[in-house]
Amino acid sequence: MQSETKSYAEQATTPAGTPVTVLRFAGDIASTSREAVLGLYQAQPKQGPVLLDFTKVDYINSSGIALMIQMLIEASGVGQRVAVFGLSAHFTKVFTMVGITKYATLAATEAEALAAL
Repeated sequence: MQSETKSYAEQATTPAGTPVTVLRFAGDIASTSREAVLGLYQAQPKQGPVLLDFTKVDYINSSGIALMIQMLIEASGVGQRVAVFGLSAHFTKVFTMVGITKYATLAATEAEALAAL
C-alpha cells in the first residue's frame, strides 16, 4: 500500500552564502503526490537554487518520476539550479537512466548538494 507523500519547504544557504530553497519529501511519490511535489515547488519563489531532499522517501513510481521531471523542467525554464540528495542507490541509478541529471545534480548528502549549488 502506498504511503502518503509529505512535503515541506525551508531555507538553507550554500557554503558560499547563497540562499537555497530546500524541498523535503517523505513517504511514497506517485501520481497522487502532484500537490505535494509540484504544488510545493510552484508555491516557492523562483529565484535562487533549489535543493530536493529524498532521505525520507520510501518509494517513487514511474508517475512520481514524471512529476519530478516536470518540476525540473519548470525549474530549468526559469533558470533555477537544482541539486538532489538522499536517493537510494537504486533511485540514483533510475534518475540517471531517465535523464534527470540533465536538469539536476545528484549528491549523496545535503552538504555535498549544497556545495554543488
